[in-house]
Amino acid sequence: MKSIKILAIAALCTLAFSCNKKEESTLDHVPGVDSATTVVEAISQESANPDDAALVKEAQSKPLTTIAFGEIDHNFGDIKKGEKVEHVYEVTNTGTNPLIISNVKPGCGCTVPDYTKEPILPGQKGKITLHFDSTNFDGAIYKAADVFLNVEKAPVKLTFSGNVIP
Repeated sequence: MKSIKILAIAALCTLAFSCNKKEESTLDHVPGVDSATTVVEAISQESANPDDAALVKEAQSKPLTTIAFGEIDHNFGDIKKGEKVEHVYEVTNTGTNPLIISNVKPGCGCTVPDYTKEPILPGQKGKITLHFDSTNFDGAIYKAADVFLNVEKAPVKLTFSGNVIP
């Protein structure tokens, strides 16, 4: 049993630190997340990272709500090496309780998040901006950030991709 957990953690670490490999995944409907325009991919609360479990617990300690994202994946296309780019993901509170984004955790240090810190009232919109520095990359990139908020299935994964050219 212990070796299975170690293998699972090793596999997650390999995926988390893989900077140039695009992971294939399917998107399924997630309870607590409503969207007519996109389906949201969420990570199970049974995360291998204890820090993530604490962030999930903190986010879900608030009254739960539902959300819709305009998009959860963005393609920058070609990016010149050394260029700093950013993308704003818009989130709408579709529930009846205030939406609270408690944390945004990028997959690596090349991505810096900024997000709405105030509670987002029902029917209102908030923003999550991911800033990417392409200085240390060449070729295809695929990056992700976990968004911890007070919805049933958290965190929600936002992704972006692109091609860094010299």
